[in-house]
Order: sequence, then structure tokens, then C-alpha cells
Amino acid sequence: MQTQTLQLEDGARIAVRCYVPPGAPPRASLVIGPAMGVPQSFYEPFAGWLAQQGHAVWTFDYRGSGDSLEGASLRAVKADLFDWARDYEAVIDAAKGALPDAPLYLLGHSLGAQLPGFLQKPEQVDGLVSIAAGSGYWRENAPKLKRSVLYFWFVVVPLATRIWGYFPGRRLRIVGDLPRGVILQWRKWCLNPRYSVGAEGELAAQSYARVRFPLLALSMTDDEMMTLAGTRSLVSLYASAPSVVERIAPADVQARRIGHFGFFREQFSSSLWPRLVDQLQRLASIAAAQQAGVAQKTA
Repeated sequence: MQTQTLQLEDGARIAVRCYVPPGAPPRASLVIGPAMGVPQSFYEPFAGWLAQQGHAVWTFDYRGSGDSLEGASLRAVKADLFDWARDYEAVIDAAKGALPDAPLYLLGHSLGAQLPGFLQKPEQVDGLVSIAAGSGYWRENAPKLKRSVLYFWFVVVPLATRIWGYFPGRRLRIVGDLPRGVILQWRKWCLNPRYSVGAEGELAAQSYARVRFPLLALSMTDDEMMTLAGTRSLVSLYASAPSVVERIAPADVQARRIGHFGFFREQFSSSLWPRLVDQLQRLASIAAAQQAGVAQKTA
């Protein structure tokens, strides 16, 4: 594993880890987009395993989180979800710069499958695997979460953020510590039926519509946060992208539980993880067919 820090034009510093396969040149670059409040260290076993399968794998922490916080006070961090999308794209730029001729795929966990709709250069990406992701709109949350989520958005978030100057998720054992701008913008998204596109307006809709790389959405039947309806809503925002939604049940891999976070745990290194490698090949086939269709139209 190699570590580095990316310096963005606005001064933000993004902590990055790169896992390089031994021996032969990488067959593809994979950028793992983390979920809200989840440090890149959570994905380390998964990233290391993917590197052993011949992929160059990049993980990172959004500004104001994980290693990117660099010991600073979270109260002082000025960041919102658009900034986090820029952080994501900076890592994509670095991965593409390192291997310009290799295909590049995104593995987006929850929020990590939502933010690619705001990429400025989506043409750099060859496909997105969305893992346990949905729109986040509160009415499409999982039933148990939905019963308490309005109290969270209308009482807990405004009050805690006002008192601490950021969202103290670790203290409250909810989500994780988040910059003020991130949690308040996320609140706006989650209260809108069209999520980020509804909350941010026509420019956001146009941004998602520019995405044309194929999207494979993996939805867990026992996800404690996301529902199939929420996953389909998110996929629908990528209006111009070819997409497939696939349901995964714990019984499919002889497990008691997968949930919102389980996919990335080592217990699935002989079941879900190898299936993902096959699914990347599936994305490559869709992308190739897509490019062939474009070539025929322009011939």
C-alpha cells in the first residue's frame, strides 16, 4: 500500500491510499468512493484483496474526515457535498493520470454512488458499481430507520450542529463526525423526494444526465438503511446511463446478514468479492457495446 496526499486548487488536502497489484501491470483502476462518515481504513481488506486480483485500487477520505482531517478542528472545516464531489474527482484524476490507458471503474458505497452525478469529467470513468446505495429520501428509507429519521433531521441535526459547530456523530453514535456544511446539505437532500436533483435544481439534473458510463447497482435485501425503491430512485437520477439493479440476499451467499456495511467485510472474500470481479467484466462488456454503438452512429 502506498500513501499520498493530493493538494487541490482550493487548498484542500486529501489523504489517499493506493494498493498496487504485484507482478503484472494492473488490468484496471478502481476508485472506492466511501460512504458518509466511513473512513478509508474500513475498506482496506477489500482494497488489498482487489489488488491481489490484479487491480490498482485507490481509497481516500473526504476533506474534514479520516486522515484528511489531519488533526484540525472539525468546527473550522468549511465543506459541503459539492466539495466532497471535487475530492472524489481529484482522486479519479490521479488514478487516471497514473494509468491513462487502463479502464477506470468506481465502486461507490452509499454516498460514494451518489456523488459521481456531480463529476465534471464523467468521460474519464468506464463504469460504476453502486453498493448498498439509494437516494436517501426519507420516505424511501428502510422501515425501522424511517420511524425515527424525521426526529433526526428536524431535532437532532439542527440542535447538535448548532451546539458543537459540526455534527458530532461519534458522540451520538449516529453516522460519524461530519462538517457542518455536509450534514446540513445532506439534510436538504434527504427531505426532498428527488434527493440531490430535487434539492439542487436543474443544474444538478443536467449534471447527472451527463453521466453515460454503465451503472450496476447492488441492493441488499437486509439493508437497514436503504430500500429497493431508494436504489431505483438513485439509479433513475442517472437518466442517460445504461443501468442494471441486482438484489443480493444473505441466503445467496450462505450468510445470516449482509446489511448496509457487510459487503466489505472479510467474511465475504470468497463469495461476494469474487462476484464483484465478474461484475466488473460485465460492466466492461456494456461499455464496449456502448462505444461500438457510438462508433456505428458516427461512421
